[in-house]
Amino acid sequence: MLAYVARLVFVSALQLLAITMLAFAVVHLAPGEPIALQQELQATQSPQQKQTLRELYGLDKPLYVQYWTWLTRLARVDLGRSFSPDGRPVWEKIRERIPVTLSLNLAEVCLIYLIAVPLGVFAAVRRHSLFDRLTTVFVFVGFATPDFWLALLLMILFGVQLGWLPISGLRSLNWEYLPPPAQVWDLLAHLVLPIFIGAFGGLAGLSRFMRGSMLEVIRQDYIRTAQAKGLPERTVLYKHALRNAVLPIVTILGLSLPGLIGGSVIVESVFGIPGMGQLAVQSVFARDYPVVMGLLAIGAGLTLVGNRLADVCYGLVDPRIRVARRSE
Repeated sequence: MLAYVARLVFVSALQLLAITMLAFAVVHLAPGEPIALQQELQATQSPQQKQTLRELYGLDKPLYVQYWTWLTRLARVDLGRSFSPDGRPVWEKIRERIPVTLSLNLAEVCLIYLIAVPLGVFAAVRRHSLFDRLTTVFVFVGFATPDFWLALLLMILFGVQLGWLPISGLRSLNWEYLPPPAQVWDLLAHLVLPIFIGAFGGLAGLSRFMRGSMLEVIRQDYIRTAQAKGLPERTVLYKHALRNAVLPIVTILGLSLPGLIGGSVIVESVFGIPGMGQLAVQSVFARDYPVVMGLLAIGAGLTLVGNRLADVCYGLVDPRIRVARRSE
C-alpha cells in the first residue's frame, strides 16, 4: 500500500510539473505584457524606464529562466509579488478572496448533490414516465442555456423589474448599519441569484450522470438475482444498486474540489462578487503573470488532490477496489 501511495505522489508531482510548464508557456506567449499596459497609462514613459520595469519584473530573461525562478519560489511556497501597482504578495491577494469563493461554491456543490442525486435516481427508477421526460427536458435546457445569459435575464426580472433581489456584490451599502437579522437577510438575498446560476448547469449534468449510472447498474445480473430472491424493491434499489451507481458521482465530486477554490469566473464577474474568479479575470486583463500562475498552480494542485481523493473514496464505496490495491 505504501508503494502504491508513493507511486501516486510521484506521478502527481510529474503531472503538476508538466501542467505548470505548459501553463507558464501559454501565459507568456499570449500577446501583450504588463509593460504595454503601463505604457498606455503613462504615455511619457521613456525607453529606459520600460527597460527598468522589464528588469524589475524579470521579463528581460529567457522564458526557461523565468520559469525556473518561478518554480524555485513555488517550491518554497512563495507565489511571488503581483505586477500591479500595489506590488502586494500574490498569496495575500488570493487569501483574502478564498473565504468568499469557498463559501459560494460550497453552497452550490451541496445544492447540486442534494437535488441531482435523488433526481437522477427517481428518473432511472421511473424510466420513460412523465417525470423522466420532464427531467430530460430540464437537462437539455440546463446544458443549452449559457450562464451569463440566464444571469442577465434573472437580474433584469428579479432585480430591475420586480426589485425583489439585489444584483451586485455581497452586501448593501448600508449593511453595517442594519440590525443583525436584517444583515443576515441582506447577505442571503445577495446570494440567491449567484448560487442558483452556479448550480443550474451542474444540477442538470449531474442528474443525467446519476440517471445513466443507475440504469446501467439495475440491468446487472446481481440485481436480477436479488429481485428473484424476493428482496423488497426498495432494498434492491437503494441498498444494492445505489451503492454501485454512485461510483461515477464520487469521481465528479473529487474533480469538483478545484472549483471550490478556483471559483466561478462567469458568476463572480457578472454579479461583481470579489472572489477568485473575478481576481482571475482582472489578472488576465492586466497581464499579471504571478497572480495568474498562482491561481493556475492552486487549481492544478487541487485537481490532482481531487483525483487522489476520488481513488480513496472508490475504496470506501467499493470493497473490491481495496482488495485489488492490497494485492498490488
